[in-house]
Amino acid sequence: MCKGLATLPATCLKSAKDIKHKISFLLDQKQTKEKTANAAAAAAAKRVPSAAEGEKWKESFSNVMSSELGRSVFTSFLRSEFSQENMDFWVACEGYKNTDPSKFTTRAKQIYQQFVKADAPNEVNLDAATRDLTKQKLENACPSCFVEAQKMIYTLMEKDSYRRFLNSQLMRDLCQTRKAATEEKKEKKNCDSAENRQAVAGGA
Repeated sequence: MCKGLATLPATCLKSAKDIKHKISFLLDQKQTKEKTANAAAAAAAKRVPSAAEGEKWKESFSNVMSSELGRSVFTSFLRSEFSQENMDFWVACEGYKNTDPSKFTTRAKQIYQQFVKADAPNEVNLDAATRDLTKQKLENACPSCFVEAQKMIYTLMEKDSYRRFLNSQLMRDLCQTRKAATEEKKEKKNCDSAENRQAVAGGA
């Protein structure tokens, strides 16, 4: 093996090393992006929504979906109803729109196999016409491959899951948490004010 490598031109060996370095660099980049995304999701999941955020979520489903924290909380609710695949599919479609055009075909097939085709591992609830249309679009993969399917799942979440979400125990718990946090802030503010008055009185 070593003797065979020794007979190769130096330029070939250099090219092989360059390719190896590029692959390592790309893998490191991918791992870094995944770690950053996971850290952001974990941070969003831990943060307690403010009263203003909670009120915005009650106003419209679009306010929930346009907020990273809103999507995280709503996903937790969907998980409790065993319908998290709807959000996962919607997020996958959003990511697909920003895919490198050279990878449209591969990524489109992955999403179709994962969520759209009949008996897929995470099959979403689509009618036959939308399912067939999406399959046809795979033949010429483009940014709009999943537009109809994504819109249908969005509407399903808005008309069905979102209404239950607003009246869910999860939302009630969040309201209680926000209320407790607000009261704690008021109590701390009152304590600070009292201490300041005492300090002023003592100085006088």
